[in-house]
Amino acid sequence: EKHQNKAYAIMESELKLGRQAFVVCPLIDESEVMDLKAAVTVFESIQKRFPEFNTCLIHGKLKKEERQEIMSRFLSKKIQILVSTTVIEVGIDIPNATVMIIEHAERFGLAQLHQLRGRVGRGEHASYCLLLADSASPDARERLQSMEATQDGFALAELDLRSRGPGDMFGTRQSGLPDLRMASLS
Repeated sequence: EKHQNKAYAIMESELKLGRQAFVVCPLIDESEVMDLKAAVTVFESIQKRFPEFNTCLIHGKLKKEERQEIMSRFLSKKIQILVSTTVIEVGIDIPNATVMIIEHAERFGLAQLHQLRGRVGRGEHASYCLLLADSASPDARERLQSMEATQDGFALAELDLRSRGPGDMFGTRQSGLPDLRMASLS
């Protein structure tokens, strides 16, 4: 909670300068299987914490037209805080957005974190990507520290492949020995 408060303080100071922020969450609904904050819960919490700023929620279950309308409002600065699932991963260009807070960052792959991080820092102002993680496991800490160490997407994807495995074409497996061999990405 101490780190979350610090991240939100940075976000608030940027918002007061007229900038905008993303807050990204890994799930839409609360899951009993995984103890993750849902985007809906985070959205409600941010609305209460920052009532002076217009906050909106965007996720993959919204119709494409609804998502486009929300992004248009965000681009035109009618929305200051956009709480989102990973639907904002690619193709979003909001030069005024200077803060990206990623909740449960340990749940994301490094390549995905790298893509998300690329949504800020597109304008003239200094930007911040703040990774909040619940897990204190050495593996999770090492993976997230690699985000600080490099901006090289290929290096991060390769590290992700080595540490998490290639995943599964038809499922969600991310660990264990892969069923296929892969050449180095670099």
